[in-house]
Amino acid sequence: MLASSEPHPVAPSSAPPAGGARQQYLALVRGERRGAWPALQRAGLRLAAVPYGAVVRVRNLLFDRGWLHSETAAVPVVSVGNLTAGGTGKTPCVEYVARFYRGLDRRVAILSRGYGSEAGRNDEALVLEENLPDVPHLQGPRRAALARAAVEELESEILVLDDGFQHRRLRRDLDLVLLDATAPWGHGYLLPRGLLREPRSSLRRASVIALSRCDQVTAEERRRLKEQVHAIAPGIDVIESRHKAVELVNSERATAGLELLREGPVAAFCGLGNPDAFRRTLTDLGANVAAFRAYPDHFAYGRADVDALDTWGRSLPRDAALVTTQKDLVKLRVASLGGRPLWALRVAWRVENGRDVLERHLRSVLPNLSEPRP
Repeated sequence: MLASSEPHPVAPSSAPPAGGARQQYLALVRGERRGAWPALQRAGLRLAAVPYGAVVRVRNLLFDRGWLHSETAAVPVVSVGNLTAGGTGKTPCVEYVARFYRGLDRRVAILSRGYGSEAGRNDEALVLEENLPDVPHLQGPRRAALARAAVEELESEILVLDDGFQHRRLRRDLDLVLLDATAPWGHGYLLPRGLLREPRSSLRRASVIALSRCDQVTAEERRRLKEQVHAIAPGIDVIESRHKAVELVNSERATAGLELLREGPVAAFCGLGNPDAFRRTLTDLGANVAAFRAYPDHFAYGRADVDALDTWGRSLPRDAALVTTQKDLVKLRVASLGGRPLWALRVAWRVENGRDVLERHLRSVLPNLSEPRP
């Protein structure tokens, strides 16, 4: 029998896995924690959301009226963003958009804030670097400056702004906004009471809205969500997408088929904004996820964490497969844990409904992209 899905105790320097602060916070804002004290905490968070919302609204108004300046890049900018904090699956979508323009033989650069980065590159940059070796990824808080560097030094012809919907200091030609169909509205409130980074009405700034993880909800739920989106942002195109598992990879670039997940029990771990989505993806692939550990988003694994995972791996049955995400694997850079191979699930973003609509929008930023360059 597999070891418990509850994480083993680790060194004090380790951030809390599934039972830690983030999971307690999510349980609180979801309303899963009951009683007088959690209710009082939610009331306090709701009060804190009032000044946060006021600041966001004033800032957006200043940009809308032109009182705050947005810098225009010398080449088109396509932003991939969302409304909520964490977990909509932007990285595979950024990869999709970059591949689209590379397929048209255009020089592409990706710009991002680099949240959780060390030495200038975070886990998302490392994944994109591995999957898109011919696309440079520039990270830093001043993305307008990054845009200038990409054009002047790298001769980039189009820029993809990762997590850029709220970054309005760099003007964009196209705003692609992702809504996670499994939890689109951040539990109904602005931060910190919920996970919304700005009000739902901000969707009106979008050029096209992509519902992600549509395979994890029913057709009726998708229909209702599209109705809500159209009511908030009438006239804006809405497409449907999902995150499709492609294969298993390891740190030595070897690959394995997804059938490995069905050959025995699976022990999995991740450091994502939405760990439940990863677990559900494994389950939907037919895996028997008998043990699971969740770490905070962009988790920086230290020596104590690797040792704890190594001990956990050794406690698993011999036929158990150990699986994580690409974002975690690129930080761990180990081929095995506990004497067993460590595999990462490679995921690609796929448009299920509205691909022609999306490609029309992507082409529209450069009208001369109807044919590749000679």
